[in-house]
Amino acid sequence: MKQFRDYLGLFAVAAIVIELDQWTKALVRANIAPSDVWLPEGLAWLMPYARIINWHNSGAAFGSFQGYGWIFTVLAFVVAGLIIYYYPRVDPSDWWLKLAMGMQMGGALGNVIDRLTKQGQVTDFISIGSFPVFNVADSSISVGVAILLLGVWIKELYENKQAQADASAAADAGPAPADGQEENQGG
Repeated sequence: MKQFRDYLGLFAVAAIVIELDQWTKALVRANIAPSDVWLPEGLAWLMPYARIINWHNSGAAFGSFQGYGWIFTVLAFVVAGLIIYYYPRVDPSDWWLKLAMGMQMGGALGNVIDRLTKQGQVTDFISIGSFPVFNVADSSISVGVAILLLGVWIKELYENKQAQADASAAADAGPAPADGQEENQGG
């Protein structure tokens, strides 16, 4: 039972990402013809900046590496396996790392589902400016990486501050006895 609890957060975050990703892709495929663009009525002025488009790619996130989707399918399974392996080893206080791992796994598997069920094609639909078209899974991977990097940076800052405080406290306490020698306790 403890093993299940160890993975509950990971699988919950990944499942939410996968469900949201697959639901939004299904909505786009059902309501917008391939390559067509949609915006809510009255928001046509947004067209140069943001729009929903039914787009397909056979590559990686943001349409890169077209035609190499099979490599990313294999890579997604490897990454998911590594996340499952390392997740229970992460300190519970590093909740941000666990969140990032769940987001990355959910995003990777969300796109794998497309590749395995849609003839190697991933449905993308979020188009902002001239940025490549992307989807919820791509966003989850990117936000997960950003959380991971930000969390590592913040943790490193905290640990450096703590090390400086410890060094300062040790310097204020005076020199420590040499290894193997204890202070004479009067005897």
